[in-house]
Amino acid sequence: MRSEALADLQQARAAKRPVVFATRLSDGFQCLLPSSSASAALNESAHRALSRDENATKEIEGESWFLHAYSPPVRLVIVGAVHIAQSLVPMCAPLGFDLIVVDPRRSFATEERFPNVTLMDDWPDDAMEKIAPDARTGVVTLTHDPKLDDPALDRALKSDAFYIGSLGSRKTHAARLGRLAALGHSEATLARIKGPVGLDIGAVSPPEIALSILAEFVAYRRTIGQTT
Repeated sequence: MRSEALADLQQARAAKRPVVFATRLSDGFQCLLPSSSASAALNESAHRALSRDENATKEIEGESWFLHAYSPPVRLVIVGAVHIAQSLVPMCAPLGFDLIVVDPRRSFATEERFPNVTLMDDWPDDAMEKIAPDARTGVVTLTHDPKLDDPALDRALKSDAFYIGSLGSRKTHAARLGRLAALGHSEATLARIKGPVGLDIGAVSPPEIALSILAEFVAYRRTIGQTT
């Protein structure tokens, strides 16, 4: 690996910026992708590799390239330090997600209830501004309280978050969409929200609901929301 290419890669990883380290196999030329100096085909292949966390040799414009994806951990922002969140957090741990639990109610968001997790007691709109959700971030709201859920969803919809979900019945979700529409969100934008959140597995208990949410999140990341 060339020293300048290695330095660029280390800088990108320190900044938690997802990049692909590309090597042209014919001559060993190396570069980081996406790049404004690369062709559209190369950048498209890089975006696909990042979306799949994929390392593979690809034929691109008549050349063989080895693409190695370097991505920061997927982030899952959970708004509401409720019982479902207590079940969801430990289920996520083996998957390597970077977990953030947001709840201004400090008696809920405690280290005793959520050990080894980043806790934020900011109001959700302020928290989301600090978090700045990107294309590797999912946001799930669980509080059932419009004062907490709506500001988080509003900010999430204005971000590049790849997954947005919100707990509640269909009636609750319809009312929620009405409030968000009043804030200026279009029908197409509101369609990004998975509501009621979670796969329909007949879940009843908090652990079952947490399982349905995690299953939908993983399915969306790996299949439904993946670029082709």
